[in-house]
Amino acid sequence: MTFVNEKKNAVRKQHPYLHGNFAPIHRTHPLTPCIYTGVIPKELAGGEYVRNGGNPVTNEDLGRDAHWFDGDGMLSGVAFRRAEDGSAHPYFVNQYILTDTYLSSISTPSLRLPILPSIATLVNPASTLLTIILRIFRAIFLVILSNLPGSAKAIKKISVANTSVLYHDGRALAACESGPPMRVSLPGLETVGWYDGVRAEGEPITDTKSGEVFGGSGLIGFMKEWTTAHPRIDPITNELILFHSTFIAPFVHYSIIPSTHHNNSPNKLPRLVNATVPGVKSAKMMHDFGVSLSHTIIMDLPLSLDPMNLARNEPVVSYDPSGISRFGVFPRWKPEHIRWFETNACCIFHTANSWDETTTNTSTKSEETISVNMLACRLTSASLVFSAGDVAAPIPKDNPMTAPIEEEQCRLYYYRFPLTDSENSISHQFALSSIPFEFPSIRESLSMTEAQYVYGCSVSDGTFGAALGRAVKIDSLVKVDVLALIARGKETNQIPITGCVDIRTVTEILASNDPNDPIKIFKLPQGFYAQESRFVPRENGKTEDDGWLLSYVFDEAQLDEHNVAGPQAKSELWVIDARDMKTVVCKIHLPQRVPYGLHGAWFSEKEIENQRPIETIRHLPLKKQNVSHESIWMHSWMSIRMWLLEKIG
Repeated sequence: MTFVNEKKNAVRKQHPYLHGNFAPIHRTHPLTPCIYTGVIPKELAGGEYVRNGGNPVTNEDLGRDAHWFDGDGMLSGVAFRRAEDGSAHPYFVNQYILTDTYLSSISTPSLRLPILPSIATLVNPASTLLTIILRIFRAIFLVILSNLPGSAKAIKKISVANTSVLYHDGRALAACESGPPMRVSLPGLETVGWYDGVRAEGEPITDTKSGEVFGGSGLIGFMKEWTTAHPRIDPITNELILFHSTFIAPFVHYSIIPSTHHNNSPNKLPRLVNATVPGVKSAKMMHDFGVSLSHTIIMDLPLSLDPMNLARNEPVVSYDPSGISRFGVFPRWKPEHIRWFETNACCIFHTANSWDETTTNTSTKSEETISVNMLACRLTSASLVFSAGDVAAPIPKDNPMTAPIEEEQCRLYYYRFPLTDSENSISHQFALSSIPFEFPSIRESLSMTEAQYVYGCSVSDGTFGAALGRAVKIDSLVKVDVLALIARGKETNQIPITGCVDIRTVTEILASNDPNDPIKIFKLPQGFYAQESRFVPRENGKTEDDGWLLSYVFDEAQLDEHNVAGPQAKSELWVIDARDMKTVVCKIHLPQRVPYGLHGAWFSEKEIENQRPIETIRHLPLKKQNVSHESIWMHSWMSIRMWLLEKIG
């Protein structure tokens, strides 16, 4: 799309997640040197920061249904090349993830809408049954058509891989819950291929008996390979823990993948693949979960993602504020021993950390887990799901038989699940702070343990459930001493569910001069907005928070009067001192802007060097599939195919 066309479309009613710095950017860069101001910490040398996000390649119709969680996956990274003197030199790179749907889309220029239906269509209460069915059948038809002669790329998996990026066992993986992870190569961000739990496409075949793959066999195997966008990596064992959520009973499966790269142990490490998690009674939108060193927490919340809702005259994605939130806690290797804890309705899209509380058994002298703790970003409604699609949330129905509906909020919550009691009852559940808090992260080496600090994003005006017609923009990065606030909450006997330890606003916290304040906020300058931050520790640091936060930042003064970001608009990568939450030690000036996206990760120099071998990578199609032009039947088919694409594009 040209810049001129963007300006013409901007005069229409603007979709908040298709304009400004939410608008997709279609130019990609190979590793390109960047200028910078300040001093680059030596710990960044050799590493790379990468962030994932939706960037729809088919974007001609700006009046279409669209959602922040839609879009083809695009990775944006800054690699810090190590010079001979040990200093770091930044290089920017961004690449589309070459999924099946992306490759099919770019080879079908007649498409006016993305291949997959927008989440906005699925959540909108105003969407008619006919509209939803037509959108779903259009997607199915295009997938089938892509597998017939004349297509440049067959769609075998529908994931757009646009949500997160992580590293496990010699592989960098991009994830999205509508399919398996996709391996990419660092630092250039080339697409390698889908990862099935054993190997990724494009890797050399070294062992033909490596175990069961995601999904397994059977008619619904393709659905069972759908994987959470937030797998967890145990920092001690390096196991990959993940779940698979489907539309068909038993609805949730669970896998544990050991680390085998550079593992010289003669003993084959155990695997658990596609294990059933019992107790979930319907299809749900499950985005994240909790994992401690010994236990796993599955969240069965009253947010459904079920095509069968159409038969009940409800949207495919539907939230029931009168429902119950259920947390299933089980030993890591024994999902059949799950225990369910119930509480009021809520939405949780991201957990910050989970850890065990243990004691020593005096008779056996062994360590036993007496409770599992979890920190999560708790929303009191599903407003974020609707507002991110510029859709008005449905008005909850009054129900005198249920708990009163809480005020709109998204807060960092503490949960404690006792395992020694005979009854399944949550002993503690309260908010640590009243400020909006989302996109949490911690020091990765302390994941699954009792980490002191959680970092996250906040907004000084409003909540993460933005008002209709507005988009969520992050103007504050937050550091929370969670151990201090949990201790204070227990001492003051906070009221379950509605209790809140620290009731100050963002403004009041910023005004604090207390050096020991448990909450510290980095407020961006007026008109500047950040994205999710990631922590990089200082070498030989003295404290847990001794290190830096990395975040992409954009100055919206670069937008024109139509809220359009022109070709000269650029983003920066800021490196912020995590100890004082005040000092910007370095700004990397990028050659173009990075749209507001979702989740990122820091990849160390060691991880980049220890990537598994790659035989092939995915490429853009050079030409359409060869067909015989001597056959009159093929000529006829190609004419029909082109006509169909023009009609439904």
